Amino acid sequence: MSSTTSIGNMAVPAVKATRVRYAILGLLFLVTAINYADRATLSIAGTALARELNFDPIGMGYLFSAFGWAYVIGQIPGGWLLDRYGSKLIYGLSLFSWSLFTLLQGGVGFFHPTSAFVMLFAVRFALGLVESPAFPANNRIVAAWFPTAERGTATAIFNSAQYAAVAFFAPIMGWITASFGWEYIFLFMGALGILLSLGWPWLIHNPKDHPRANAAEIELIEKGGALVDMDRAGAAPPVKIRWTHVKQLLSHRLLLGAYAGQYAITALTYFFITWFPIYLVQARGMSIMKVGFVAALPAICGFLGGVCSGMLSDALLRRGISLSAARKTPFVLGMALATTLVACNFVQAEWAVIAIMALAFFGKGLAAIGWAVISDAAPKEITGLTGGMFNAIGNIAGIVTPIVSGYIIVATGAYDGVLLFVAAHAVLAILAYLFLMGPIRRLTLRQD
Repeated sequence: MSSTTSIGNMAVPAVKATRVRYAILGLLFLVTAINYADRATLSIAGTALARELNFDPIGMGYLFSAFGWAYVIGQIPGGWLLDRYGSKLIYGLSLFSWSLFTLLQGGVGFFHPTSAFVMLFAVRFALGLVESPAFPANNRIVAAWFPTAERGTATAIFNSAQYAAVAFFAPIMGWITASFGWEYIFLFMGALGILLSLGWPWLIHNPKDHPRANAAEIELIEKGGALVDMDRAGAAPPVKIRWTHVKQLLSHRLLLGAYAGQYAITALTYFFITWFPIYLVQARGMSIMKVGFVAALPAICGFLGGVCSGMLSDALLRRGISLSAARKTPFVLGMALATTLVACNFVQAEWAVIAIMALAFFGKGLAAIGWAVISDAAPKEITGLTGGMFNAIGNIAGIVTPIVSGYIIVATGAYDGVLLFVAAHAVLAILAYLFLMGPIRRLTLRQD
């Protein structure tokens, strides 16, 4: 964007706005991809690890859920830390810590199976705890760097990194498992994250403090609704968080609809990053190496759906469609497509299973607009806390889905019930957005 100004009688081109915000978005995408790849390490290693340590499906379900328990517990404290100390510091510490705990998982094979189970549960729990600020931090950084008209696309892009993580890292992790052993997945991913964390302080900045962002870009994003002073030194001091604020966040139908929708869509996420690779091995007879590559196709479709989600939502806004309709349309369409995964229960051909999963995960990606809703609606004084609440409630599915799936598999000896259970969540998500949420708008914090 550029314009002209005048000096005397001469027209002089104004300085063109830089586009540093897109580099910031690229960094968020990379960190989020590593974040999700670290969560998915256990699902890729799961078959070999369970066989070596003699873990049954119920035990694996509880191991998968360990991350979810801590992730939920850490959301509200994580949101408070972000509002109190800023995204740069807390996110950087989070990145280093979760990478360290990922690396440590590679050592559990040296212990007796019972001890290994306890240690792996504990380390996965710690991983969930220190990862908890990540998505609220993404949300805060996008709210600070992007105007409202670009926020849907920006949110969809960083959120779609979860699919890119599987598409890119699953083949690598499958190859590492087949060639070297499951332990080396954790060592590789942990080391990668630690290296990135070392450069974090020089890569991320607040908008007005960024050495490469010029005044024209700051003016452009600020006029468009970006909260550019959110973490800046000298800005208004953070609001003291009270339990009345939490009560407000839990009493507004807009946020309740967003929370319910996030819980439902996260159930699909956790199926994909926990049981899906094991489903392909045990129910469809694929090798670990093949699973690493096959799982990439639905992930790529999920990524494309995620990008389309933000682009569609922002395009609707530019055409004068209301904010509510622009955010809800891709979500409802996407969740409708996601229900098709239950059709895998009625086909036998591998190509048909992968095609159905690809369609379902394209739909899940298309529905990945929830963080944009939170960016649009959160009271500006407590964006971190609002995002933390959103992620906490959503990630209760990270506890429920792995455990319930394990019990279904043991009780029925098959995965059909698991796919039905997961697909039902997509229906719940549609109902939440259509009938519970109501109009989307910026909420005001009441200082009771």
